[in-house]
Amino acid sequence: MRELKFEELTIEQKLGIVTIATVTEDEKQLEYILELVKSHSVGAVWVTPGRKLSDIAIKKIKETADYPVLIMTDAEGGIGDFATGRHNAISRTGSEELAYIFGKVTAITARQMGYNVVCNPILDLTVVNSICGMVDRSLGPDKYQATAYAKAIARGMHDGGVLTVGKHYPGNTEYDSFIDSHMAESLSEMTKEELLDTNLYPYIELNKDGLLDGIMTKHSRFVNIDPDYPASLSKKLIDIIREQGFDGISLTDALCMHGVVTKFGKDTCIGLSVGNGNDLALAFNQDNRFAIEAMTDGYRKGVISDERLNEAVKRVLEAQKKVMAEPKYTSLTDEDIEKFNRFHTDGIALVADDGVGAEISRDGKHLFVILTDQRVDINKRDELAVDTFSHFWHSPLEIADKIESLFPNSGIYMLAQFPMISDNMLLMDKILDYDDVVFVTFFYGRPCMGRECFTSRVLTVFDSLQITDKISTVVHYGNPFVLEDIPHVGRILFAPGEKAATLAAIDILAGLYPPKGKLVYDVKLKKK
Repeated sequence: MRELKFEELTIEQKLGIVTIATVTEDEKQLEYILELVKSHSVGAVWVTPGRKLSDIAIKKIKETADYPVLIMTDAEGGIGDFATGRHNAISRTGSEELAYIFGKVTAITARQMGYNVVCNPILDLTVVNSICGMVDRSLGPDKYQATAYAKAIARGMHDGGVLTVGKHYPGNTEYDSFIDSHMAESLSEMTKEELLDTNLYPYIELNKDGLLDGIMTKHSRFVNIDPDYPASLSKKLIDIIREQGFDGISLTDALCMHGVVTKFGKDTCIGLSVGNGNDLALAFNQDNRFAIEAMTDGYRKGVISDERLNEAVKRVLEAQKKVMAEPKYTSLTDEDIEKFNRFHTDGIALVADDGVGAEISRDGKHLFVILTDQRVDINKRDELAVDTFSHFWHSPLEIADKIESLFPNSGIYMLAQFPMISDNMLLMDKILDYDDVVFVTFFYGRPCMGRECFTSRVLTVFDSLQITDKISTVVHYGNPFVLEDIPHVGRILFAPGEKAATLAAIDILAGLYPPKGKLVYDVKLKKK
């Protein structure tokens, strides 16, 4: 393995080095990536874990490359066998020690899988309910606390041998709670001074400590700084962090999102992204040959100057040099794994009326109403083959099994997010046979899904039951803000959105161990 020499690179090689190739499900695309590797014409490859060709691609790239290609991915909620429930699960524990463990375990596992760059930590300071899972993806609204956790994560990542990429530069804004960049462009009126005081605080502090190897730029437009271009295409926005001393790589978020392509085009934005200050363009899931051609076209048209291209290439080569360093740790200890598993329990928080604890009677006659993605017949579990349930952290069937084992006198009712008239009528009849209702709810924000909230049909059930105080408890997984819309409930357990945590919350409800977590958001629940 050797470093590429800048002075030996041709223009064609340089244009490939600043274009991130993406491993897709197409074997021909992989063959093309390997051709680029052989000719020293790719600087970085994006590989999404779990895809059909992911492991094969990493293996072949490593076998083919004689220089340190950056192999990168996301791992916001962990990677491989180690999952936490995204970044908010980290801050809910209130522990910088566990934040470090998250970074260390994620890095070691990622490196063992073949990665050397992981796009963590998330540095968005989310302050309100939002779309696209940003509440769960954020370390919280407080810049000081979020920075402390982010530093711990980054130290763990460095000790485990991967480069860090903070995202999504220059940070989340309140308007991002309404517009999803996957679907349309979002706007912010924040000034440069406001960014430096709030959103950019974590970036600046991590950079001071040598913990920020890269940033990922987002597709939001900050009109008081650059009225023409979103951050991902804006020299003015990228220059702000450069002025603060950051000299690591800057890569774009996916250049297939409608927030950037509808205005600038799939091809044009690729060249613009590097021409205006990024060092790597992530076309993501697009044809890799198209991406290289688009970058080349940008250079030929003068969108990318020689000076800018050379600057970007040198930063990529410097990042490649970094990944050749030997990590402090190469394997996990039993203690690492034990501490990592605490994310499943230590991040679960209780919000309750005075004198109300987390535990309910295991012998009591409770009706557990479990919210589901789709309609489910609880009596036909063995016949169910619903893809959502087999690949989703919210598994109503596993939760039901846990409830039945701990609360033998209780009943279970599955309620879909869009229940039919018959579903709600049957539920209203069923509750008459039980002492109280325990709602088990979830919200899982994803791109292109819109507002994070319960449907009006589910809220109608809440309102109807709580007129007579029938709901004693809510166990909720994921975004806590969605519970602002429900009537007052005297006992609420908040858990991260991760399968082991969803089951651990039922254990806490049964009194097997206490809730230790905290909410990092100011969720305005209804009062009595």
